[in-house]
Amino acid sequence: MEKGRGRIEPPDLSEKGGLKDGEAQRSDDRLFMQLLAFGGCTDAKAVGRHLADRGIDGVVYEDANDPRGIAVLTLTRAPEAFVEQVRPALNSGPCAPLVLKPDYTMMGRTYSIGYEPDLKETLIDRPRRTVLNPDWGWAIWYPLRRSGRFAQLSEQEQRTILSEHGAIGMTFGAADYAHDIRLACHGLDRDDNDFVIGLIGKQLFPLSAVVQAMRKTQQTSLYLDRLGPFLTGRGVWQSRA
Repeated sequence: MEKGRGRIEPPDLSEKGGLKDGEAQRSDDRLFMQLLAFGGCTDAKAVGRHLADRGIDGVVYEDANDPRGIAVLTLTRAPEAFVEQVRPALNSGPCAPLVLKPDYTMMGRTYSIGYEPDLKETLIDRPRRTVLNPDWGWAIWYPLRRSGRFAQLSEQEQRTILSEHGAIGMTFGAADYAHDIRLACHGLDRDDNDFVIGLIGKQLFPLSAVVQAMRKTQQTSLYLDRLGPFLTGRGVWQSRA
């Protein structure tokens, strides 16, 4: 008879989706994204060229609220790349003199809810296409943390509240006004947020309109502990989708 820890089953950390070709979907493949903001930049396009030379996947945004500010979004399936590739790149070339703005640092991972018809599309392909779409240059990125009261609700109550949020997002997406990125960031950032949200689109106003519409939902008005800070920018360099 096995004793002690030998009898403990390890947790299943795979992402789950709906049935596809009659088979239940599972995946251990995820897309990680990190957003770093900097001040003191006089040539954002040079930063983009530098990252391209280093083979880094991502976007450089000009910060709409800081005339010398930029944000660098990087994405990878292997989070080791953030320290092995991104870190050296941001400490060299035109990035070396930049000053990090740590309040805007965000990091998260794609995740599934459990009923997605195409798990790879949800976890990898669609998020990557969204942030690297050359026609969708504007972006608003922000973290959020739900209150403990939300976790105490039943699964059905949570689903109802989240569906209100989802319905707004789908209407904006169907009109090509705004497209969202949802990343889980539990334990990955300094401030212990739950999620990172990216709103991506052709124009800035619809992204602001999404935030305004979401303010009226139950999740935002009743069950958020904190929201933001918000980083608003327009892309000046993107790697290939």
